[in-house]
Amino acid sequence: MKLKTVSSSLAKRIAKIKSFNPNSPGLKEANVFGLPFTPEESEIVLIPVPWEATVSYGGGTSKGPAAILEASAQVDLFHDEFPELWKQGIAMTDISKQLQTQSKAAKKSAAKIIDAFGDGKSPQNDPKLKKALDEVNVASAKMIDHVEGITTEWLNKGKLVGLVGGDHSTPLGFFKALSKKYKKYGILQIDAHMDLRKAYEGFTYSHASIMYNTLQLKEVTKLVQLGIRDFCEEENNFAEKNANRVKVYTYADVRKKQYEGASWKKMCDEIIASLPEHVHISFDIDGLDPKLCPNTGTPVAGGFEFHEITYLLSALAKSKKKIISFDLNEVSPGEDDWDGNVGSRMLFHLCGVLAKSKGLIK
Repeated sequence: MKLKTVSSSLAKRIAKIKSFNPNSPGLKEANVFGLPFTPEESEIVLIPVPWEATVSYGGGTSKGPAAILEASAQVDLFHDEFPELWKQGIAMTDISKQLQTQSKAAKKSAAKIIDAFGDGKSPQNDPKLKKALDEVNVASAKMIDHVEGITTEWLNKGKLVGLVGGDHSTPLGFFKALSKKYKKYGILQIDAHMDLRKAYEGFTYSHASIMYNTLQLKEVTKLVQLGIRDFCEEENNFAEKNANRVKVYTYADVRKKQYEGASWKKMCDEIIASLPEHVHISFDIDGLDPKLCPNTGTPVAGGFEFHEITYLLSALAKSKKKIISFDLNEVSPGEDDWDGNVGSRMLFHLCGVLAKSKGLIK
């Protein structure tokens, strides 16, 4: 029965490929990148998670998946590195209105906590604030369970899965799903921040605590952080204490080596060599220069150029390492379409390197 379903989905995709013109403008009613495929027909399934409960500076990341989806229609499907990528099928599942509603409510409760900390108050000493804190933690836990469930479902169907956030707390459920599938895997984190704080501002699942929480999973044997340029003493101490599992490439260190003669290729080779066999890419858009993502929640001066990162990702896909999945987070739309534009183009490249690493395309 399962083989019949797979054959039927493949047949539908083949039929759509024959009738689809990749040179035409993307249709409004089409799926991501203007493609005509459903998730069932596609090799790559994208899971949108419109969530931003614990953001403490800029907001809007819950609108990131919708902004990327809208901007993706402007991405030309002929990619000189992955010309056959679109034929593999890429589709985004529906953006959950229920998650959006829950995120909005949780963010409202979280704002009370964040304001209290700003006033020097502790939620633990105020019953109303403690209740608000509990509400946020419960809601975030439910979001994580939701993500774990839906990513597990698509992974079990044999799909390649990417997550589109939302703030950077969103992939924890995905990591839990991957831990059921892989006994050992590593994470390449591209980010301006370490995200190694324990329960930042009291929120168990804060976006600033994603990698601390992730490292509680024994299956995650290595975390390689790239582009870090804003972190606290607590995070630095945690990274040094766990140096056997955490490798940090700060942005300043990378640039210093380049200023002293190291090529970007040499740096990429070193980064890739530090990763284990199976690799998940966790991409916070603020790892890029803020001119490329001016509306992201916590922009930091410095950061990589777009093609520096795509070069690294392509090199990873060509290496003996195996990319198993990815997440893209913290894209926040502004008054123009710039953030969504950059995010959607990076998303297309992430789909390309995932498909290439898995052997779907040459």
